[in-house]
Amino acid sequence: MSKSTAVLDRSSLGRRAVAVAGAALMACATGVWASGTASAAPAVTARPAAGSASQFGDCPPLPEGVDPARWRCEVHTAAPELTLGKVRVTLAPLTMTHAEGPMPDGSNGQVWGGMHSAPAAVPGGLTGTRAGDRVPALRLAIQPEYGGRSDFYTGQLSLRFRLLSPLLPQSCLIGGGEPVDFQAKRSGPSKWVSQDPPVIEFSAYDDTFTAPAPEHCGPLTRALARRLGLPAATGNLLSYDASYTFRTYDRLP
Repeated sequence: MSKSTAVLDRSSLGRRAVAVAGAALMACATGVWASGTASAAPAVTARPAAGSASQFGDCPPLPEGVDPARWRCEVHTAAPELTLGKVRVTLAPLTMTHAEGPMPDGSNGQVWGGMHSAPAAVPGGLTGTRAGDRVPALRLAIQPEYGGRSDFYTGQLSLRFRLLSPLLPQSCLIGGGEPVDFQAKRSGPSKWVSQDPPVIEFSAYDDTFTAPAPEHCGPLTRALARRLGLPAATGNLLSYDASYTFRTYDRLP
């Protein structure tokens, strides 16, 4: 899992108090882009208990000069529903980790930690041709990957979606050139499930993003685009129920 130590500042530290009580995976106070590298993480077969030490394995190194007691590592888990073009799919649960806190000059920063996801079957599979013969529906799966940009204060997140099938090369992606940018909105108030360990649940969605056509998918690129109904400027939706937990860095192992 690649980790980025790039940190970008933001103003209004006081707004984070609102985020603690009402934070969402992708919705809170003011804007930041935190850079990172897209990563295809291994599947997560079991989730560590909320607040357990093993859950914080992706916490990134802190920037130099910051106070570990004022920086916290947040671990978000989500179960997304995704509509891209003509396809609606329930994505496998994913986990994202990042760090945030005040910089030495008093401004705020974020550091991306990592993302874990797994493939999810696309209903209907994929059809194509091989040696001139039409192939019946074959397995088609989709797997989200980090797209290199995130802001857990404003709800901005970029993702790429890898398409997996026996007929497709491993390079086949939705958002291969430019990732899909999401701007999530809260579906309702957050709920504190536990104080110790801290666990907060929330729901969010985005129905305004544009879904690009698949790229680098070999001879079936155009057929795959027609199958998925991509590109699609409207009618797309990402919605999810999620939760997160956190620890300050002075309490991490």
